[in-house]
Amino acid sequence: MTSVAVVGDVVLDVVVRVRAPLAATSDTPAEIVVGRGGSAANLAVALADAGRTVTFVGPAGRDDASRLVEDDLARHGVRAHLLRSGATTGTVVSLVDEHGQRAMLTDRGANGALSADAVVAALPDDATHLHVSGYTVLDERTRDAASSLLDWARRAGWSTSVDVCSVAPLRAIGRAAFAAATRSASMLFANAEEAAALSGCDDPDGALEALAGAYGEVLVTRGAEGAESARGHERARAAARAATVVDTTGAGDAASGAYLAARLAGDALVDALEAAMAAAARVVAGLGAVPYSRE
Repeated sequence: MTSVAVVGDVVLDVVVRVRAPLAATSDTPAEIVVGRGGSAANLAVALADAGRTVTFVGPAGRDDASRLVEDDLARHGVRAHLLRSGATTGTVVSLVDEHGQRAMLTDRGANGALSADAVVAALPDDATHLHVSGYTVLDERTRDAASSLLDWARRAGWSTSVDVCSVAPLRAIGRAAFAAATRSASMLFANAEEAAALSGCDDPDGALEALAGAYGEVLVTRGAEGAESARGHERARAAARAATVVDTTGAGDAASGAYLAARLAGDALVDALEAAMAAAARVVAGLGAVPYSRE
């Protein structure tokens, strides 16, 4: 069975669902969940949940937040190798509205100091696939490291993947910079908005076609409209499964992880998409990034 190495941010998630209009100078009722987050870690847990052997590598502080992340990953079968420094562990505060959509306030903390050499030294001997979080590409401090890791994996004969992660910083750095840094990725994961921004094409079919041509294989998630994937001339679609959406945080990560696990197992595109939609449906049914983190 293919072992997967996942590289990305170490993050403490604080998810806030406000229950009343904000009281500017007083208290506002809210539902709050604090736990392990991070797009790459979410994807790693989804891979492990699908039965893959997974090693997660990422920068962290020497603090309680990093220990919480490490313990949670271990509890879900992910081998965690945190590259600790004196910086603080990254934190994301997600504000969730009544429709389950969210806005995020991000402090990347130690994640801004990712070292490609340190990651390579931590990679397991049994891995044959490398996934790199798009957040490491979007940050100018870690973009070269992300690119170097993908290049290293390709030279080593590994398959590779990357997800876009966030459309606002993608637009800020420009699609040419992202494409250049991820030239060695053989799979790309994106949502519909990210796919349009990265391809420069507002037509969904045109965006899918362009990205499949650039990366070889692409998964595009479309929220309530489901997802589609492409490899060469092959195309597949699947409908969304969720009936009730509480919080969309982490749904795309879960979908990407489940899809990747299925494809590494040799499953057809359509079967991988169905697995992705099932994983996303489990996530959006509750508050917080990954349901597996809640006992």
